[in-house]
Amino acid sequence: MSIVGRDIPHDSAAGHVTGESLYVDDISPARNELFVDFYPSPVSHGRILSVDLAAAAAVPGVVGLYTASDLHNNRFGPIIGDELLLAEETVVFMGQPIVVIAAETKAAAKLARRLVSVDIEELPPILTIDEAIAREEFIGDLLVIKRGDVEAGLAAAAHVLEGTFVSGGQDHFYLESQAAIAFPDELGAIRIHSSTQNPSEVQHVIAHLLGLKLNQVVCETKRMGGAFGGKECQATHPAAMASLVAQKTGRPARIVFNKDDDMQVTGKRHPFQNRYKVGFSEQGEITALEVQMFSDGGAYADLSTAVMGRAMTHVDNAYYIPHARIAGRVCRTHTPPNTAFRGFGGPQGVATIESIIEDIGVVLNIDPLEVRLRNCYGNGERNSTPYGQVVHHNNLPVLFDELTRRSDYRTRREEIAKFNDSSLTHLKGISLTAVKFGISFNTRFLNQANALVNIYLDGTIQVSTGATEMGQGVNTKIRQLVAGAFGLEAEEVLVMITSTEKNNNTSATAASSGADLNGSAAIDACNRLRERLSGVAAEMLADGDNSDSEKIVFEDGFVFDESNDARRLKFQEVVWEAYLRRVSLGEHGFYATPGIDWDWSTGTGNPFRYFTQGCAASEVLIDRFTGEVKVVRADVLMDIGKPINPGIDRGQMTGAFIQGVGWVTTESLVYSERGELLSHSPTTYKIPNIHDVPEVFNVDYLDIENPVNIAGSKATGEPPLLLAISVWTAIKHAISFTSGGVPVQLMLPATNEEIVMKLAKYAG
Repeated sequence: MSIVGRDIPHDSAAGHVTGESLYVDDISPARNELFVDFYPSPVSHGRILSVDLAAAAAVPGVVGLYTASDLHNNRFGPIIGDELLLAEETVVFMGQPIVVIAAETKAAAKLARRLVSVDIEELPPILTIDEAIAREEFIGDLLVIKRGDVEAGLAAAAHVLEGTFVSGGQDHFYLESQAAIAFPDELGAIRIHSSTQNPSEVQHVIAHLLGLKLNQVVCETKRMGGAFGGKECQATHPAAMASLVAQKTGRPARIVFNKDDDMQVTGKRHPFQNRYKVGFSEQGEITALEVQMFSDGGAYADLSTAVMGRAMTHVDNAYYIPHARIAGRVCRTHTPPNTAFRGFGGPQGVATIESIIEDIGVVLNIDPLEVRLRNCYGNGERNSTPYGQVVHHNNLPVLFDELTRRSDYRTRREEIAKFNDSSLTHLKGISLTAVKFGISFNTRFLNQANALVNIYLDGTIQVSTGATEMGQGVNTKIRQLVAGAFGLEAEEVLVMITSTEKNNNTSATAASSGADLNGSAAIDACNRLRERLSGVAAEMLADGDNSDSEKIVFEDGFVFDESNDARRLKFQEVVWEAYLRRVSLGEHGFYATPGIDWDWSTGTGNPFRYFTQGCAASEVLIDRFTGEVKVVRADVLMDIGKPINPGIDRGQMTGAFIQGVGWVTTESLVYSERGELLSHSPTTYKIPNIHDVPEVFNVDYLDIENPVNIAGSKATGEPPLLLAISVWTAIKHAISFTSGGVPVQLMLPATNEEIVMKLAKYAG
């Protein structure tokens, strides 16, 4: 049996359990190493009048204090170069770094931070989407996707429903905070260890800010202790600060954010405010949809325009909409720049249409599942998105039917209605929602990867790619793919530390495409090596006959001719013979995702290689008096192709779903009137714990090959998170029993407070 498709342990599982896994701050201190900290802005918006560093500089152990004037460049950004590493004339969010501090000890750096004196004239901040819209403070252009005639579709509809869907942000809450160590090297170079999803971007930003060439900066990433998008772009900031200190002092420099600083100064999942108008028939068939989407991008662009683009391409979710106009604007506010987060705007788009469908069900007094089934994408017809991409290999109808049956949804819905009629203390709700998540980067040129595969004389293999391991198991999947290519066990393959020195110009490990891109690049290298080794093996097995390298098989550590498998060579024997014949045993591979294109000028194209699909049915129990929510059961069923590693994919499905439960229920970001994040620690910010896992939690997948991706697999990193929206719509269902037939306008997250206020509103 091939190693591909088998359950093998995550390659870091034992290290995580025993504490032997190395993270950035586990690297032993170097001789003369300095500690790096920064002075943050105490206000959300203000004009810097003066900076006094005298008292801080006098602290024993302080080696250097650096401001924007110490940088070669100070402006950067992944899409729009509008961001400043260190504030210059104004500050635009609370916590924005103004001064970088280098000291011999953490205590000295901390004291110096308190003694930095910055005189700031406070200015009125913009802290909400509504304020930004009113003042026309936007980032980037208006984006539009349009199909058909929306006005005519709305005019002809039997019913028209208007409303605003509001969703809040979410903190990444990775266990390892932002961290980096910079080492000065010869010829003015910098080598940096960074907890980043994007080593190439760290390399590029450091080179740009410090006035270096790209070949003078090497970024290495062993692993991250979680990231979820929060280290796709924003890991560059601490890495650049440490590198600035290393360049100025010629000494190694370490920076590790504490949890309070990390939560206060880094961006979150984007809050959205989506105004919609939907037309539908008496049977619940959606005829037209108009949506105006507004996101809170924060003070700088970061990835906000790309996040908005994905949100817009996911408003349709699993449903065919003949007439649609979807517009999006990113709002600029005086908060930390919001950034990538698992789902990358997709959740905010999908939650919008799922909320609308719940409301349609209430208006028509029918089960929202029936509305979903009547609007579900089909096969051969009603299967093109508003932006023109055909939904090929569509398994949504199968997923809906199968999960409805497995979860016993219809019977349970009837039982819940009876329960709510009789219970004076609790309410129950149930909902079955879907996901159709596009897999690829929104930006075409990012869909590429390269890999280096080296075979050694003992038959073992090292593979290096641009993928970064953050717990999701990408290294284990790549290990299996490479081992499978040569018929070896996984133990014969090691995935090496990610380094820009080995793999150049790489994309972030993001968009759920890490294994797709980097695994495909590794297989490209393996195929070249196999071809060479097959030629050697064919001659070794020929015994004077004509050799046929196309019949050579690599299996179970042996190499043989499929027409005569009695004589088998050990893989190591073939490798050694290839070496003696001066046949190269190393190879670079490359992969560029085919068949994708996108044109924002027309809002049309094929931005995704394929769609990962799924359904979830969730049941909740709500305390009428406290608003406390318990997810009593969740059933998840997905089409994830042929898993490279079923156990790892199951882990992604369960983990993403539970993280999504946090987003839709408890993870509430609370700010003061001045823009200060008040919920910036585990004591005030509630992520899911073991008690939040459903009492009954069934997770499964269909066994269907994906013909357009490596090993027939599909990506699983982000899509399952969106299925947790079923928990939020189940809460809407529960509250609807008290609303008197009126659609429930529920904030996301549906915190205990939000639920109690809604119950009080409809009761009164």
